[in-house]
Amino acid sequence: MNNLEKYNEIFANVFGAQPDQLGANYCKENVSEWDSVHQLNIISEMEDAFDLMLDPEDIVACTSYEAGKDILRRNGVEI
Repeated sequence: MNNLEKYNEIFANVFGAQPDQLGANYCKENVSEWDSVHQLNIISEMEDAFDLMLDPEDIVACTSYEAGKDILRRNGVEI
């Protein structure tokens, strides 16, 4: 499984999202289920899947599918 597949699996686990639903419009403003608990679940799964410890700034900034990918890139994960 490559890193993008792992990342997509996180959104499947947290939201039940299918890969074709994920993209620039998959964000806090457009996903009614996206709340602080789901956001923390995304962060927790990202940290586990990619063996990271994210900064508080990254946790707050992870408000979309694309933002999460940017956070991973900044932390040395090729995605």
